[in-house]
Amino acid sequence: MTAPGKASVQDPATAGLDVYIVGGAVRDALLNLPAGDRDWVVVGATPDEMAKRGFLPVGGDFPVFLHPRSKEEYALARTERKSGKGYKGFTFYTGTDVKLEDDLQRRDLTINAIAQAPDGRLVDPLDGQSDIRRKVLRHVGQAFAEDPVRLLRLARFAARFHDFSIAPETLALARRLVDDGEVDALVPERVWREVAKGLMSDHPGRLFQVLESAGALSRVLRGLLFEDKKTSAELACAADKGLDLAARFALACRLSDDPASIGRQVRAPSECQDYARLLPVVLATVEHEGKEANRQARWLELMERCDALRKPDRFLALLAAASCAAKVDQQAWRARMAAVRAVDAGAIARTLQGQPARIKQAVHEARLAALRDAP
Repeated sequence: MTAPGKASVQDPATAGLDVYIVGGAVRDALLNLPAGDRDWVVVGATPDEMAKRGFLPVGGDFPVFLHPRSKEEYALARTERKSGKGYKGFTFYTGTDVKLEDDLQRRDLTINAIAQAPDGRLVDPLDGQSDIRRKVLRHVGQAFAEDPVRLLRLARFAARFHDFSIAPETLALARRLVDDGEVDALVPERVWREVAKGLMSDHPGRLFQVLESAGALSRVLRGLLFEDKKTSAELACAADKGLDLAARFALACRLSDDPASIGRQVRAPSECQDYARLLPVVLATVEHEGKEANRQARWLELMERCDALRKPDRFLALLAAASCAAKVDQQAWRARMAAVRAVDAGAIARTLQGQPARIKQAVHEARLAALRDAP
């Protein structure tokens, strides 16, 4: 195991505190994965004590602090009790009597409920190390069925750790979150955050497979048409090519009746919404390429609709995404775009000053002429 790091005994901010690294950093170290951000839990301290040590409070619902120098997050150990619907329907308790084991008991999966002391000692009351060895995603307790975010996280971790199975009883609790209506209380921003992380994994299709198997997909991404074999294969292609989030999201949505509406629904970034809207347009052209007489007009129409002249990189990225769903001659499209961009619209405008309609037509004809020599 590659240690995720230790609190320095020379650090005056943490000296004397009972601190532990928790969650993902410990899990990834046990899996020999690259170290990411470290999260810390502090046992037996109060908010006033943390503030006096220079920690900056940033938590909203419960006390979380930023280290005065490293800016890593330190949260007070806490317990939680269900008090309402959704992932915000909890009451938290962060008294000095909360033990580390109490804090670990409230976490989602056993593989995320392992802590490491500054001396390297592991605290693993739920035997998450065993589940890591067995490659199993297993819930910590029945409280899993009280927080709908845990269903999203389960799907996201299943996409990241694609060779891990999901314990049957964990999937049963995930389905209960749907049956009880808890998933309907999820806010769009939280849905998008977890979906985006899952999409950027090496096996993004599994995110949707898990949500579908739990009966949650139509509830958290309304209108999404997911065809497992086809969509998963296209997303695997996108992952293999290292395509960005916008391209992957567009591929995930492309079979749906209104892809862009799915992005609006979860408040995805505008770039992701644009890709989702434009990818079907690109595919409609590249899938029907032939030797028709007006093919140059179709090429130019596509480039204009995609604003390829002003946003060439986006157009090329859309073509790369399209290549995961259809045969696309990307080199030929590069040449076509270069030919159109080489037309000097400014020179044409200068020769036809004061005649905007004729300028527009002349530029259009010049671009079509340039495309006649393109592949």
